Amino acid sequence: MVNLVSVIINLVVSIIILSPVLWLVGRWLAGKDKAKFTDAIWIVVIGTIVDAVFGYFDLGLIGAIIMIIIWLALIKHFFDCGWLRALLVAIVTVVVFIIIGIVLALLGFALLAII
Repeated sequence: MVNLVSVIINLVVSIIILSPVLWLVGRWLAGKDKAKFTDAIWIVVIGTIVDAVFGYFDLGLIGAIIMIIIWLALIKHFFDCGWLRALLVAIVTVVVFIIIGIVLALLGFALLAII
C-alpha cells in the first residue's frame, strides 16, 4: 500500500531540490526559452506521482524501464526537445543531483548510504 504521507514528503522534497536542478540543466541544454521553472515543477510533480502509482504495483525491472521512458517523455514534452536531448538533460540532472547529495551529506544535512 502506498503511504500517502511518504508520497507527499517525497513530492515536496523533490520539488525543492530536483526542480531547480532540472530547470537549470534544462535551460543549459534545451534552451532558455524552452525550459521554464514551472515546467520543471510539473515534470517533477507528474513524474513523482506516476512513480508512486507504479511503485504500488511493484512491476520490477519493467516498471523501472517504463518510468524512465515516462520521465524522458515528460522532459521531452515540457522542454520541447527531442528524445536524445531529453536523455542528456536527464543524465546531467542525475549527475548534478548526486553531487548535491554528496555535498549535503558531507555538510551533515543528509545521510549517504553506499550499498
